[in-house]
Amino acid sequence: MNRDSILGFILIAVILIGYSIWMTPSKEEMAARQHKQDSILQVRQQQRLADSLRLAEEMRAIEQQQDARNNPAEWSSDDSLSVFRSMQDRYGAFAVSANGEEQEWMSENQHIRLVFSSKGGFIKEIQLKDYVTWDTMPLVLFDPQTAKFDFSFFAKNRIINSSDLYFKPFVNGKPFSGENFPQITGDSLYISFRAYASDNETINENKYLALNYSIYPDSYRVGFALELHGLSDVLATNTSSINLDWTVDLLNQEKAIDRFNGPTIYFKHLNDDVDYLSQTKNDEKSIKTKLKWISFKQQFFSTALVANGAFDNADLRTYDSDTRQNVRYMKTAKASMDIPVSLNDSQTVPMFFYFGPNSYYELKEFGLGLERQIPLGWGFFLLAWINIYIVIPVFTFLGSFGWNYGIVILVLTILLKLALLPIAYKTYSSSAKMRVLKPEVDEINAKYPKQEDAMKKQQAIMNLYKRAGANPMSGCVPMLLQMPILIAMFRFFPSSIELRQKAFLWAHDLSTYDSIFDLPFNIPFYGSHVSLFTLLMTISTIFYTHINNQMMGSQSNQMPGMKTMMYLMPIMFLGIFNNYASGLSYYYLLANLITFAQMYLFRFVIDEDKVRQRIEENKKKPVKKSAFQQRLEEAARQRGMK
Repeated sequence: MNRDSILGFILIAVILIGYSIWMTPSKEEMAARQHKQDSILQVRQQQRLADSLRLAEEMRAIEQQQDARNNPAEWSSDDSLSVFRSMQDRYGAFAVSANGEEQEWMSENQHIRLVFSSKGGFIKEIQLKDYVTWDTMPLVLFDPQTAKFDFSFFAKNRIINSSDLYFKPFVNGKPFSGENFPQITGDSLYISFRAYASDNETINENKYLALNYSIYPDSYRVGFALELHGLSDVLATNTSSINLDWTVDLLNQEKAIDRFNGPTIYFKHLNDDVDYLSQTKNDEKSIKTKLKWISFKQQFFSTALVANGAFDNADLRTYDSDTRQNVRYMKTAKASMDIPVSLNDSQTVPMFFYFGPNSYYELKEFGLGLERQIPLGWGFFLLAWINIYIVIPVFTFLGSFGWNYGIVILVLTILLKLALLPIAYKTYSSSAKMRVLKPEVDEINAKYPKQEDAMKKQQAIMNLYKRAGANPMSGCVPMLLQMPILIAMFRFFPSSIELRQKAFLWAHDLSTYDSIFDLPFNIPFYGSHVSLFTLLMTISTIFYTHINNQMMGSQSNQMPGMKTMMYLMPIMFLGIFNNYASGLSYYYLLANLITFAQMYLFRFVIDEDKVRQRIEENKKKPVKKSAFQQRLEEAARQRGMK
């Protein structure tokens, strides 16, 4: 570094130090700033206290109104008039629908059982009849006590919430007064809930907000529509959208939560790809573009709302709540979005729900990308293609025979190994060449024992490989070609609902871990149980690593650090897979066992004496130089270098 550079650095340091000293406030300025901050803090605290008192007063008034509304027998004429006026001030034309008693009705088809409520007119509870929880309880998609599905809109300077209104039920267009909705006859059962508005304190049956449902006999799909009938003079004149606030508490249905496939919110941009919130932590996103659908996803099941058009201005959030009492509570999912409407005298905004399993072909039928909720390796196209075009079709075909899914996985593994047989043969053939050359490689190592001769040793070994026609990397490339399939399986098995609650041998459920012994304590990174399939997979992987190191010969001796790492990897897998799907550990165990069989088969097929003879013949042939190497040598000669 020259003198000018040193002076430059010193000058920069002096400027920075001087600037910091000059900008440091004096004690008087700091005291004034602190006084100002304290004053602002005090004002804010007083404002928060005033807001809290006002809110408490409003809540007491609402509770008094609610008590009076629910006890009409105790009203005096003055009380009745006062309550009605209060209701009218709060709900305007919808005051006639803000008073009532909550009722519930049940409807079902072959797959789902729905419970509707007159309060808010929404589906309060959804049970999937074809499935049960891991402990054989009815599978309810979300907590019915905390679910919220609330439309809000302005009506003459008032915010009306549909969750505050009491709706009247209709079946196939006619008023309904029974206990449960009738059975589905024909293509569908049409259910409607109407909240009426009034004209001059009198109900007008031509003015109502309606939530319409279509229940189909053999489908997880439920048609849904928001209907505004005769409300053009009730809604605010600038109304262009109605807000939907949808919140549910997702419940745990499985024995163990999949860390790579946890509960979250998925959504699809109208003309773009599918995206989602974090599956491992609380997350939120505010989306100003149009969305086609929003789904509250669990490991194997989803609750999705799909628009015929699009949703606007969606705010999505997942969070944990400390106030929830349900023992199955996992996470709260919340979506708030705008639904475009107009001020027509009568309009209907069609949508539909999907309440069902995350089955690839079931979701694929909609043609809307709902199947992207299943983690099949979408981030890397090759993984997704392997699962979509190879694994899922073969797995589904084998499952159609009614075999036990342990047998299905066995046959699938054999078929995949047969398809990869040429790659495995190439790998073994390359390792055979390396074993034949090992004595000569050892001689080179003995010839250059010093550290400073490492470059000469490496050049000599590479020259030997070149003369013998052997490539040390040729065994690695086939193994790399198999990696996408191994990773694709890692994504497929834990997300395959076909394995859910399917038993095989000692495993009661191939979609979760197979515990053969529960420990009285928890081991960090391992857990509090012993998964036998994972243990067997780890032992077989260590055994395979040992045999593979022997086969690789000189390569493993040159990389002792890599050799140690290869033994540590199975131990790491023991901790990762112990709490993971037993079907995946079973697949890797089968893959290792079949690989052992292939290795012993190749030993009989590949004669190492013939390999040695072929290598000696290759050594006698002149080594052909590549065009690149010839150009380098020509350039060196021109510079006068040997």
